Amino acid sequence: MTAKILLTSFNTWLPHQKSNSSDDLLAKISQIIYLPDSLSFLRKLPVDAQEAPNLAIAQINQIQPDTIICCGMAESRQKLTVESCACCETDMLKTAVNLEPLIADLATTEISHEAGKYVCEALYYAVLKHICDAQLATKCIFVHVPILTDENLDKIVTDFVLIMRRLTLAED
Repeated sequence: MTAKILLTSFNTWLPHQKSNSSDDLLAKISQIIYLPDSLSFLRKLPVDAQEAPNLAIAQINQIQPDTIICCGMAESRQKLTVESCACCETDMLKTAVNLEPLIADLATTEISHEAGKYVCEALYYAVLKHICDAQLATKCIFVHVPILTDENLDKIVTDFVLIMRRLTLAED
């Protein structure tokens, strides 16, 4: 059985941004021909703390993925960062995914415990809460993507593909 994976990305939100690195990464991932057909994309979510979660949860309910990887841009970071948790006011939800083995030996990936206090965190929190409230067995992580350059692109894509594979191998 092939695991269904949902990948999300955001649109830009500042005038100087020509693109959003999270969406640039998903565009590259969509061009990899050896990836499974069970990959679904929800690209260029609006940078809106209510609309983005609503669109994502509607897509989750429609396709019922086994794994969700939400992606957002982190202009100030140099590596992919997998977020351990998301907060909403005083409430904190943690991903059920064991992140240490997920990122073990990856060249350009680390764990973060700070999802950004912006729309990225709002999306991650809403999706984790939906999974919990609906008692879904779905795995979910949030990955912040640095600005992609000629120097880091291949390493970032390689790490991201390995993360996807490791998450789906845990399904078997």
